[in-house]
Amino acid sequence: MTRVLLVEDEPQLVRALRINLRTRGYEVEAAPDGRTALDLAARRHPDVVVLDLGLPDMDGVEVIEGLRGWLSVPIIVLSARHASEEKVRALDIGADDYVTKPFGMDELLARLRAAVRRAAPAEQAAVVETATFTVDLAAKKVLRDGREVRLTPTEWNILEVLVRNAGRLVGQRSLLREVWGPAYEKETNYLRVYLAQLRRKLEPDPARPRHLITEPGMGYRFER
Repeated sequence: MTRVLLVEDEPQLVRALRINLRTRGYEVEAAPDGRTALDLAARRHPDVVVLDLGLPDMDGVEVIEGLRGWLSVPIIVLSARHASEEKVRALDIGADDYVTKPFGMDELLARLRAAVRRAAPAEQAAVVETATFTVDLAAKKVLRDGREVRLTPTEWNILEVLVRNAGRLVGQRSLLREVWGPAYEKETNYLRVYLAQLRRKLEPDPARPRHLITEPGMGYRFER
């Protein structure tokens, strides 16, 4: 069942969308503001996000930026903003489609189906190999020199997020939200400690990492 995260603060529209989506077999989670949306996305891992830009606590563009730090699923913007520059900004920052209010339910559902079809990924490799170690995402194991590397649950969670986003920057706040939750978004010292531990266990030269790369002031990236 496709999971939809609906980020909208108009109760009547939320009810209408929830009914229409559930009738067509979608699972729906609703968030009335940006912070709730980021929290739900981290915990529930939606397959597609339908997002209003006019939220009570933050601009929807900020939510897109927060999601795009680690989440690659389609984001469809709903907005009463008709200016072309608003659409361009949302699309440039990471939205996949833009639907202006008022809209027809059939049109929105068609765009939703199309976005989900386009995003259907090729099967992600369960085993990711580097020159130094191998990550088995299905078995939740790491092997180095033929032996299993003992990782703590937190170390594994960090490594899994980075490996699943191989080659892409994962922002500090996004990684903290994903592993510890939204209340820990500013605890960047946690990441420094745990990345140092992972490098000692996995990198051939922890002082000059080849696979677990720090992008100063921004986040981290996994490279094979």
